[in-house]
Amino acid sequence: MMGNWMTSNMMRGAKAIFAAVVTASMIGLSAPVLAQEVAPEQLALARKYIDLTDRGAVYEVTVVETGVETMQQIVQQNPEIIDQTNDAITKVIQDYNGRKGDLMNQFARVYALRFSLEELQQIVAFYESPTGQKLAQANSEINTDLQRVMQVFTGNLKREFFAKVRAELRGQGIEI
Repeated sequence: MMGNWMTSNMMRGAKAIFAAVVTASMIGLSAPVLAQEVAPEQLALARKYIDLTDRGAVYEVTVVETGVETMQQIVQQNPEIIDQTNDAITKVIQDYNGRKGDLMNQFARVYALRFSLEELQQIVAFYESPTGQKLAQANSEINTDLQRVMQVFTGNLKREFFAKVRAELRGQGIEI
């Protein structure tokens, strides 16, 4: 009984510490992005890097996915207004089409704060090369493949890990 209580309290304590660390990290990561000034030439190079590597159209995909989710949410409760909702969503998506630059500038600012002017020059030079262009083009597909590999690994790990813990417990005479 005492072990369960201790384990439970230790888990709650660990969760609280983890949450505090994550929160502090997030605040720490966002503060420099908002507070620091960046030289215009450094920001321009960072934006050039963003433009060279934006092959996945992250902005457009996010806006369209948000439109689809909104459509599902509204039409599920109001199926009689599907056409009006579709027209409204199309109009709102068009409104967002001209705003991509704002998000890309924010991305560029993050890179400009993390890399020096010289480093950004090297990064841009690489992505302007044939190999860099090939990497930028392939990254989206590679990321999808890596996500699949990670899903298989995670599924296998969960089953194997559970089986090993169960075997350890069985070795202690505990059956679950």
